Amino acid sequence: MSRILINDGAALVAKVIFAESTPARMRALLGRAALPTGTGMLIRPCRSIHMWFMRFPIDAAFLDRELRVLKVSRNLRPWQLAFAPRGTRCVLETATGVLAVVDVGDRLTVVP
Repeated sequence: MSRILINDGAALVAKVIFAESTPARMRALLGRAALPTGTGMLIRPCRSIHMWFMRFPIDAAFLDRELRVLKVSRNLRPWQLAFAPRGTRCVLETATGVLAVVDVGDRLTVVP
């Protein structure tokens, strides 16, 4: 099971769900009732997200190829759109509040 660390090595997400195939990316969090606080979904490749048909709010970090944070959208509610900045290659989706410690420019690392 992989996890995601932030700059100083502190654990940001204890369990990562990878959405890397086309069907997995298209489905992502749709149909789920919630996303546990310690869990995040890394969608790659991914340039933007939407909250259509979602049932709960999330936080989202838009990341470049090196997993550097380009933008953080907090408390995205169902039916909202989140536009990605230029250079976005993947998106980390988490429960609301998890990305409160993340800022633009931070570097994330995926570790086994």
